[in-house]
Amino acid sequence: MEAKQLAPEIRGELSTLDRSTADTVARHLVAAGELLDEDPQAALEHAQAARARSGRIAAVREAVGIAAYQCGDWAQALSEFRAARRMGSKSQLLPLIADCERGVGRPERAIELARSPEAAELTGDDADELRIVAAGARADLGQLEQALVVLSTPQPDPSRTGSTAARLFYAYAETLLALDRGEDALQWFIHAAAADIEGVTDAEDRVGELA
Repeated sequence: MEAKQLAPEIRGELSTLDRSTADTVARHLVAAGELLDEDPQAALEHAQAARARSGRIAAVREAVGIAAYQCGDWAQALSEFRAARRMGSKSQLLPLIADCERGVGRPERAIELARSPEAAELTGDDADELRIVAAGARADLGQLEQALVVLSTPQPDPSRTGSTAARLFYAYAETLLALDRGEDALQWFIHAAAADIEGVTDAEDRVGELA
């Protein structure tokens, strides 16, 4: 693994470090990125090793947060994402922060974040990711009708594809199913399966169960 594999903008953030330290940190970040899906715990260890050498760099704290999030360590992820934001991270972390609030048992806080002025400025996939989180928070509180309103405002476009669209359609289908609207749920599981070109959901299996 080589430091040059790191994205140029992140290498730029490391330029405040001496060359040897920057190279070591970069290698840890590259390793964390490559291991994230197959071994998130190992990815977290690499990200934490990078943080030990460069704890005041936003991209490093964000990397720790993402790895902790993948491990389901919501409290650590939340702390790291907040630190990254304080340090000037340019990434859109609000959906992840809101989901971490759900993870630590504060769905009301996730809903508050989804209603914030910052949330109102989100567009595209970022806005949809936050809708998924907000709907999940409503469901956590037993507010299924409100969850459905969140997911259907605006109404999802079934012609879309990609992982975010697939997850949005899947969440919509799950909510419909929880409301005993099985036929509608089946249609949205079908839409989710069609959108899911990266295999991030089990929508095809759900279609088989309900068809």
